[in-house]
Amino acid sequence: MSVVDRAAAAAGVPTGFYTLVKREILRYVRRPKNTFIPPFITNVLYFSVFGVVLGDRVGEITGVPYILFILPGLVVLGAVSNAFENASFSIFHGRWNEYIDETLTSPLSYTQMVWAYLLSSALRGVLVGTLIGVLGFFIIGGLYQPVPVEQPLYLVAFLLVITMLFSSLGIVGGLLAEDFDDLTMMNQFLLRPLVFFGAVFYSLEDLTPLLRDFSLLNPMVYMVNGVRYGFLGISEVDPQLSLALLIGGTAIVAALNVWLFKRGYGLTD
Repeated sequence: MSVVDRAAAAAGVPTGFYTLVKREILRYVRRPKNTFIPPFITNVLYFSVFGVVLGDRVGEITGVPYILFILPGLVVLGAVSNAFENASFSIFHGRWNEYIDETLTSPLSYTQMVWAYLLSSALRGVLVGTLIGVLGFFIIGGLYQPVPVEQPLYLVAFLLVITMLFSSLGIVGGLLAEDFDDLTMMNQFLLRPLVFFGAVFYSLEDLTPLLRDFSLLNPMVYMVNGVRYGFLGISEVDPQLSLALLIGGTAIVAALNVWLFKRGYGLTD
């Protein structure tokens, strides 16, 4: 028994719940070339093209170098994409190969099942987001200036909430998907447009009043600005309001996940 296993047992974590969480975490930890190397390479390219090549032309936004301005958005992009992809793939793959039946017939409650998938997927999002943040520390710190973390508690809170929210949405996606192409479409045509129009690469102040008001309907704006507030101490929307809205949205979607599991939606023929 490992140290983690003993700690979980000592803390009174239900064995079935812990086992499911552990299985889901090991599934992606044991495949680092699929989990960590792609976002590493992708973000090196983002930093190189958008930060270094275009950054000198753009100059500063809100008083900070452009490469530093986009760092929080890239952290959000990596974190939510991986949280969503992990949850949606895990649920759909379990349905596709029918091994999710073993989970459904276990003594776990539906709430425990959902939270096992949520926590394991959120952890992947946090790990990837942290990887991108560390990468940014080295690249930006080496080329421009040290990367600040002005509001660490807000940074941690936003990172946890947004990964939990997109893990919850990923479960819904995994239940709705009818084939693997559906998962790809959800990521490419729903998730990524929200991110790229979520003030990752630009400031809301650069938009016309109409476009700015329209952008505020995009929940990604609040996530990006929340993480940006954690890093830089600046935000174009109220970080406290953003955090409250995201927590509320996460609670609603997580409750929806439990309800769908109880109904057996997408889980049974």
